[in-house]
Amino acid sequence: MKTIARILIATTGLLGLTGCYDTELKQTIHQQGFIYCESGNVDFFNPQTSDGNSLLEAISAQIYDRLLIIDPVTQKPSPNLATSWKVDETGTVYTFNLASDVQFQTTDWFTPTRTMNADDVVFSFNRVLDPENPYHNVNSGQYPWFDSINFSHMVKSVKAINQHEVQFELTSPDNTFLSALSTSYAVIHSQEYAHQLAAADEKELMDIKPIGTGPFKLEQFQKSELVRLKRHDGYWQGPAKMSQVVFDISSRGTGSLAKLLRKECDVVANPISSQLPIIIDNESLTLFSQTATNVAYIAVNMKNPLLQDQRVRQALNLAIDRSSLINSVYYNSGIEAQSILPPTSWAYGSDSSLIRYDLNYAKALLREAGVKEGLELTMWVPLDNHPYNPSPKKAAEIIQNDFAKLGIKLILITSDIMAKSELTETNMDLILTGWNANSADPDTMLRPLLSCDAKRAGFSSANWCNEEFDFLLDLAKETNQPRYRMNIYRQLQNLLNEELPIIPLAHGVKYQANQSSLEGFVLSPYNTYSFHNVSRIEEVN
Repeated sequence: MKTIARILIATTGLLGLTGCYDTELKQTIHQQGFIYCESGNVDFFNPQTSDGNSLLEAISAQIYDRLLIIDPVTQKPSPNLATSWKVDETGTVYTFNLASDVQFQTTDWFTPTRTMNADDVVFSFNRVLDPENPYHNVNSGQYPWFDSINFSHMVKSVKAINQHEVQFELTSPDNTFLSALSTSYAVIHSQEYAHQLAAADEKELMDIKPIGTGPFKLEQFQKSELVRLKRHDGYWQGPAKMSQVVFDISSRGTGSLAKLLRKECDVVANPISSQLPIIIDNESLTLFSQTATNVAYIAVNMKNPLLQDQRVRQALNLAIDRSSLINSVYYNSGIEAQSILPPTSWAYGSDSSLIRYDLNYAKALLREAGVKEGLELTMWVPLDNHPYNPSPKKAAEIIQNDFAKLGIKLILITSDIMAKSELTETNMDLILTGWNANSADPDTMLRPLLSCDAKRAGFSSANWCNEEFDFLLDLAKETNQPRYRMNIYRQLQNLLNEELPIIPLAHGVKYQANQSSLEGFVLSPYNTYSFHNVSRIEEVN
């Protein structure tokens, strides 16, 4: 594969963002756009190949559009590039009407000759679905989220009826299908651009030099430093109010807050909870919060024979004092988890009898399982904070202390971001991680993490597969009776709380801090919000 270095774009101008840049340049950036600071990194800009990279989701939401979006009020799929749709009487054929006059971005590397049509939709999804598609194996050749929900089994075919109508045929009725099309992964690419790259034998650039229909287009990328986006003046919903957005990805933790206070960042995504009082007390800053559909959890590696004993997993669960996590990690802004689903979910079912703190019972379970004091376990701990876990290192240390009371020595292994596929292959006993849901449908939290398809796709950190769980999961998405569906999800949660392939810890709040001179942000619990309407209401001095 050709190296990413080959395609670094126009490195003039914003190089100074990584160090001390001159006042005039800084003033220009702030007058014409804003600087968005978030830790993380990207290799590709195509979210189809991602497995839950929040930074990539934030960037790709500006570059690409989707057929549907999640309505911020109803939390249900609503029109976007698809203006309407109909379903046949079998519940398996969906016909979408597409918006007209939707322009793809014009860049230094591509000039479109037509507007978006049904062929682009067919190409975008067939790349994922069809192993014979010329782009299917390009770059990673992996589509972990789509594989984790068995999308290729869900969708039988995608075809263009005419330029403005596209039809999806499903293998069976599926209540989760529209939600899947609303996620950050289901973006629409340009078939014309794909043909141009294929003719030049440069297909790998499809994901590195992206072309979409979103409000901003890629202008510059420096790995581990910055991503600069420029306004797409031909955007189908009207040009964005700001001419550029710079993603500063060079700092994390207290470094981002320092930049915010010095006005070197206009926005900080996911500030650490301990920083919230500082932000709130600063009159020049605004703190936004959004109830998020997420969960922090410990994935238990079921490849470890000892951890295959249900009593051991239950003991680990009972040894964790979640109230300490809420106080010290979330600064009382989070909620103790009693299920993988958060309380905001319509399918939520709590179970305080199984998910609770009971050290004596935990010790008894270990004795019953024949586990002697002095057991050593390893746990991988990420460096970056997320809404579901605002301080992973501190959370890990609290859990380490809790396990010590149980007679278990927990060895913490900290490292930078790992893909879920890498976590699946690791020999770590435990993995401290979490998940942000892609929609309000409970299937989007349960299936990608815990189904047998997720394990086969390398998406399940717990390496767990349970046929009863899969049966109930499939049953829930096929029924049209809301009450019956809710009861099935309650059964699924009870099953998880008994089996504990993952140990739920807490549900967090999504925070964003920004300079008060900015307005127009609408936070999304699913990390798919656009910067289209963001503007500056006063001049920066």
